[in-house]
Amino acid sequence: MQVPQDGEDLVGQPWYHGLLSRQKAEALLQQDGDFLVRASGSRGGNPVVSCRWRGSALHFEVFRVALRPRPGRPTALFQLEDEQFSSIPALVHSYMTGRRPLSQATGAVVSRPVTWQGPLRRSFSEDTLMDGPARIEPLRARKWSNSQPADLAHMGRSREDPAGMGASTTPVSALPRTSSDPVLLKAPASLGTVADSLRASNGQLQAKAPTKPPRTPSFELPDASERPPTYCELVPRVPSVQGTSPSQSCPEPEAPWWEAEEDEEEENRCFTRPQAEISFCPRDAPSCLLGPQNRPLEPQVLHTLRGLFLEHHPGSTALHLLLVDCQATGLLGVTRDQRGNMGVSSGLELLTLPHGHRLRLELLERHETLALAGALAVLGCSGPLEERAAALRGLVELALALRPGAAGDLPGLAAVMGALLMPQVSRLEHTWRQLRRSHTEAALAFEQELKPLMRALDEGAGPCDPGEVALPHVAPMVRLLEGEEVAGPLDESCERLLRTLHGARHMARDAPKFRKVAAQRLRGFRPNPELREALTTGFVRRLLWGSRGAGAPRAERFEKFQRVLGVLSQRLEPDR
Repeated sequence: MQVPQDGEDLVGQPWYHGLLSRQKAEALLQQDGDFLVRASGSRGGNPVVSCRWRGSALHFEVFRVALRPRPGRPTALFQLEDEQFSSIPALVHSYMTGRRPLSQATGAVVSRPVTWQGPLRRSFSEDTLMDGPARIEPLRARKWSNSQPADLAHMGRSREDPAGMGASTTPVSALPRTSSDPVLLKAPASLGTVADSLRASNGQLQAKAPTKPPRTPSFELPDASERPPTYCELVPRVPSVQGTSPSQSCPEPEAPWWEAEEDEEEENRCFTRPQAEISFCPRDAPSCLLGPQNRPLEPQVLHTLRGLFLEHHPGSTALHLLLVDCQATGLLGVTRDQRGNMGVSSGLELLTLPHGHRLRLELLERHETLALAGALAVLGCSGPLEERAAALRGLVELALALRPGAAGDLPGLAAVMGALLMPQVSRLEHTWRQLRRSHTEAALAFEQELKPLMRALDEGAGPCDPGEVALPHVAPMVRLLEGEEVAGPLDESCERLLRTLHGARHMARDAPKFRKVAAQRLRGFRPNPELREALTTGFVRRLLWGSRGAGAPRAERFEKFQRVLGVLSQRLEPDR
């Protein structure tokens, strides 16, 4: 366990509440300015600053920037937006005493910490919290060690549910073996790997052996009713650990499908006659954000989504979007049966073939649907002018995080730029003027970098090499193959047509390279399930048009929503 450079212990702070759900945190925040810091279960134990501002509960994830170890400086820095701090207590102290907003988009200011009223707690450092899920347990009168599991069925009670301390009703014979039993010498490899990470800095075990853990359990897993005990619930998830096989009760697998290596035989297979048209859109599954039946643009869902996106840094949102785009395009996660049915090994190859018609229509709808949702994020801000300017800044920062050389998700970049360049958004003169005044860097990046880049990509002249790009820009080729005419003078349109076809051939040829680059970008990435769902085509379609309207014809749906955005734009800035 590493100790923060300034010696401050995160868990020793009165405003730190440990592992706490979003709902319980919001219940503790009563007045504007109230705040606490908690470990988010949905974010792998990462710390989140929760506060109440202007009657709404907001949540901001604290990001950790690792530094190369050098004497006399911290091993990591912590930040919310731009300014970095050597520790989380220093970050909280600066924002609280300086009365500075946690984010420019919300203007939220914290002033009153909500202190933890529970029993004494164990000591965890910030580095340990950031390296794995937080497991904060109350102290007991007797010392114990976390070097061996004491009781798999009762480990890990968080401070959300401190009840149950004391003697256990489980018979002693039913308890698992302790560290004195030789059976634990044959523990899985993952336990050994994690144990190595708990050694001292000199690579040797501590000189004094820790006291054995008692047989009587003192805490239980939160929300673990009638679930079988598993090692993955006991051992912290370390990103470098490979080969662990958790049981089905674990919330997420150790080796996600987007990190699975491609079979060399499948990768080098030849074209075979297709059996059927393929769709890579996941089947409708129970949503954690929408009910079985929903109305268009439900306010409560929009409020939840706003808080969800504010919690995530643009770089994190860009990786979520890259993951969903790779699945929707058929670049990653393609099954053996799907390859056999479509005759090729990748959706990028399928797009160029006649039987890729269904996939091309799905990608066109995804592009237009995400662009409408991005425009709604700006036009739906009915508050102060600065709020709309901050929404524009957020979209610009997301586009920068998606561009070549960063996440390299060009379909996602095209959707975000489609929102920013939509007539209903581009006509907001006062909002863009406020963006240039308050967020000059974002405004310059949009005008000088993003707009020329998007123009080049649409004309087939932008960057498209694997390595710099993880997922190429497919929209021009898809529109062309679906019969859409190329705009512009005849000579220019012919050159653009030839460039688009040439790029399509290279895209299909380099599909295995794009797959490897995308998998490398996503290696070690663990998405937030809610944010990942919020970026899928099916969710956005239901959000914009409701469960009933989502089944209407595509052209009719888009025409009606364009009119809705036009009305919102006129209300924000009426024509003179």
